[in-house]
This record gives sequence, structure tokens and C-alpha cells, in this order.
Amino acid sequence: MDALGDRIVIVAFDGWNDAGEAASGAIEVLRESADYELVHTVDPELYFDYQYTRPSSKMDATGRRELRWPEASLWRPRAERADGEPEFWLLTGVEPARTWQAFANEFIDVALRDDVSGFILLGAMLSDVPHTRPISIFAASSNEQARETLGLERSLYEGPVGILSVIEHFAEGAGIPSATLWASVPHYVASAAPSPKATLALLDRLEELTGVDFPRERLRTDAATWEASIDAAAADDEEMTEYIHQLERTRDTWDSPEASGDAIAQAFERYLRRRDDGPGDRKR
Repeated sequence: MDALGDRIVIVAFDGWNDAGEAASGAIEVLRESADYELVHTVDPELYFDYQYTRPSSKMDATGRRELRWPEASLWRPRAERADGEPEFWLLTGVEPARTWQAFANEFIDVALRDDVSGFILLGAMLSDVPHTRPISIFAASSNEQARETLGLERSLYEGPVGILSVIEHFAEGAGIPSATLWASVPHYVASAAPSPKATLALLDRLEELTGVDFPRERLRTDAATWEASIDAAAADDEEMTEYIHQLERTRDTWDSPEASGDAIAQAFERYLRRRDDGPGDRKR
């Protein structure tokens, strides 16, 4: 992990970048695996549109009603890291509705102040992939050293982006290297969120990238149950069954020894360009 250092912020946001709640689900698993304390949170008045992301009401322990506002916060672990392991901070919340440059710079300033050495950004997109095969993870970086050291791709995508790309851009500009992990979630199960199989795939790839084992036994069980439930639904729909078989044939071709890394990267770019209006609607 020399390329990203030993104090790494793992980033995921609800919304555009989070198909099947896969990325936010990964952050939730990490939050549950350790004790974290708040480092920084933004003023919601600056960044959120309450008609788009509304505050919610909740009763507290005394029966009083309280309002909860959309948020975005940076957290750090309370316990010291084990020797030789990186320290993982978490940046999560709702994708902002406005002033993205100020939003990204606010967190980059905190990262610089607290000697953050790298970012790993988690995202998920809806794609033409079958639920019966392993979830594909596209791992990329804008940083040349990170690509060479960690074996990452260089994304050639051009088009609309989410807040992950903005944070990555400003981090790189501030001299903080980053990597992005994108999970491909089957588009025909968009209504079956959360997608624990995609969350599991992100955490598996995160472990490969960092060498740190994350607890996810319950997630493996949830992923198997999720896949079985979709199998059962497809069994009653002949058209859906044939469509899944078609996706399986395509995926098996990509996974064949003859398929090159360039072909896989090009397939990822095609996913992002599937809609004329960009990938945004497929990740909401």
C-alpha cells in the first residue's frame, strides 16, 4: 500500500454513485467492524437541497421529536492500527446537491490537516451483467504511481460524473493519490436493493488492494440469499430467464482467456455510456 500510504480515507455516498446501495453498504460494514469518532461534518445548509434530500423526523428516547438533516461526515478509528496495517478513515453521507467544489475542498483541507495519505473511493453502477456470475469490479486511478504499484486501470471515461470523481480530482490536485472501485450491479434487479453480493465484491477487492481482512461472513450469507431470491423470481418468467442466459454468455466470453484487459476496460466504458444522458440515472 505504499502508493496510498498508511492513513487512507474510504469514501462512499448515497445516491448517484450507489446502485443497489452497494457502496454505502460496504461503508456500513466497515463502520460496524470498529469504533469510530467524528472528525468533521459539513453544514447541511451549504450543500443540500431539502426538496431533493429531505430532513426526517424521529422520536428520541424521551419521546421528543427531533429532526435529522442530511449529512456528510469524516470518521476516524478510535483504536490505534496494528503494526504494518493502514489506518482506515471513513467519509460517507449523502451526495451534495450544490457547490461541489467547495464541498470537496472542505474535506480535502481536513485531509491535509490530518496527514491523510490516500483515498479509496467506492461506487456502484447498474450494468448489463448477470446476477449469477461474480460481480465485476473496475479498479482505476488517476495517479500513475498508484496504477503501476497496485495494478489499476486508467479510466478513459468522458461524460457526467458524481461526487466521487470530484473528490478524486481535488485530492489528486492536492497531492493525495487515490483509487476508485466500481461494482457492476445487474440492472434488472435495481428494485431489489440492497445488493449484498455487490457490497461483498467491493469489500473483497478492497481486501486485495489493502491486504486487510474485513469481517463479512454475514454478508456472504446475505449475498447467497439475494441470489437465490432472484433465481426464484426468474424461474417464473421465461423472458427474464432467457435474458439472463444471454447476459451469462456475454460475461463468459469476457471472462475467457482470450479476453484482454483492454476489452474489459472498454466494456466498462460502454456501461457508463449506455444512456444518452450519461450513467447518472442508472446509479440513482
